[in-house]
Amino acid sequence: MAELRSRRSNLAVPGSNPRFLEKAKGLPADQVFLDLEDACAPLAKPGARKNIVAALNEGGWGDKIRTVRVNDWTTEWTFQDVIEVVGGAGADLDCIMLPKVQDAAQVQALDMLLTQLEKAHGLEVGRIGIEAQIETAQGLINVNQIAFASPRIETIIFGPADFMASINMKSLVVGALHPDYAGDPFHYILMQILMAARARGVQAIDGPFLQVRDVEAFREVAKRSAVLGFDGKWVLHPGQVDAANEIYSPSQEDYDHAELILDAYDWATSEAGGKKGSAMLGDEMIDEASRKMALVIAGKGRAAGMQRTSTFTPPE
Repeated sequence: MAELRSRRSNLAVPGSNPRFLEKAKGLPADQVFLDLEDACAPLAKPGARKNIVAALNEGGWGDKIRTVRVNDWTTEWTFQDVIEVVGGAGADLDCIMLPKVQDAAQVQALDMLLTQLEKAHGLEVGRIGIEAQIETAQGLINVNQIAFASPRIETIIFGPADFMASINMKSLVVGALHPDYAGDPFHYILMQILMAARARGVQAIDGPFLQVRDVEAFREVAKRSAVLGFDGKWVLHPGQVDAANEIYSPSQEDYDHAELILDAYDWATSEAGGKKGSAMLGDEMIDEASRKMALVIAGKGRAAGMQRTSTFTPPE
């Protein structure tokens, strides 16, 4: 399920702002996460829970993945966040996002609480997914165990701001390169998260870029995780949504080429095609490895709703 649902753009929406909750319904983001954590002041959290339940029950979200980010387990709010949101709107909720995950036990605790709530409210047990956010050095060390902690896991997410604070990084610009560092200071972190997600077979999501009005800078940052294989990125402003949807989708040329590879390889390995293990597609030799690579690109394109502009014709 996680692999089939596109998450190119993951829009953060403060649960304490009813106007933003309503506006988010009309934006072309693949996923919205209604936030009870950092976007809500402590005194606003009880009211934000009620706003989120009302917004989910009202509907109007279209095909968007509907997620709620609760507070992390070190706070006094987490259990009540989950109880009120799932109890009030569990049928209209796709995932719970758990921030600042330190170890597998924290995911398992959320899994057990969700199971109890689903049973208590007559919901399908196991349907509500979990999105685990890695925001600390401890969380990164344990990311492999976190990825496998529950069958509910759908995404592993990088949270750059808290992570930068966790390792005492000398920067206040979240998600950007640093002029004093020759490479990408986040490359190792992103690759660790990506490897854990892919080993588990779930999606990897990059975190936010806080200079929300600089869309060109957002695009440059997003390209770095997209080329590694990340499935999407957080967006904090409507102006970032279209850029994320474009960057984390295959180009039309790549999508068409991937579909042609799949068709050509299927034909080549069939009786009609001579049961060959490799074949030529134009000037390109394709084989089983080509098929696997093409499946990735074609899968992302299909999930994004892309349409083919070319068809395969078997050679005579």
